[in-house]
Amino acid sequence: MYEQERQDLVEKLRQKGIRDERVLQALLKVERHLFVPEVMRPNAYNDVALPIGYNQTISQPYTVALMTSALNPKPGDKVLEVGTGSGYQAAVLFQLGAKVYTIERNTKLYNRALKLFDELQLRIAVRCADGTIGWEEFAPFNGIIVTAGSPEVPVRLKKQLAVGGTLVIPVGDKKTQVMKILKKISEDEFETEEIPYFAFVPLIGLEGWKEK
Repeated sequence: MYEQERQDLVEKLRQKGIRDERVLQALLKVERHLFVPEVMRPNAYNDVALPIGYNQTISQPYTVALMTSALNPKPGDKVLEVGTGSGYQAAVLFQLGAKVYTIERNTKLYNRALKLFDELQLRIAVRCADGTIGWEEFAPFNGIIVTAGSPEVPVRLKKQLAVGGTLVIPVGDKKTQVMKILKKISEDEFETEEIPYFAFVPLIGLEGWKEK
């Protein structure tokens, strides 16, 4: 179902400059329509963000491809995702062979993702908590990916990243952010690359935006 639409989407992402063939193949295999509300399924393979309820969205496929390419997870890498949302990004990381740990603060989205991962037999660890403080028990992580816009890079996430690992996070105000790609060179040294401009829902938590 929707196979042609997935192929068309992947071709569109190639034309937009996504070069990582592993990522493109993962997007070809992960069925995005399963991660959106049923009413949205006809639009599942358009290259746009879509609402999933509770003021949250499933990210635009181009953004998922870009962030995943920047993270560059290798099979067996331990990856932390902050902001499970629909579960689509986590499923793409799992498809690439990563050991995925994902945190969602919204109870209803957490329960929905848990059920979907179970139905699709995706062995992904899910926690309902504040993602800005990470998941200390399983640190350090080879990669950390944050799927909501933060006012700054959470210190605890930087600490939980393994030396040699990559942290991908949108940072800015509540309307627009710059994608920061941090490579951890040593315990207190990072190389940072920035890609403008993105618009994510706000990252709420102790080290993110405060809840109203």
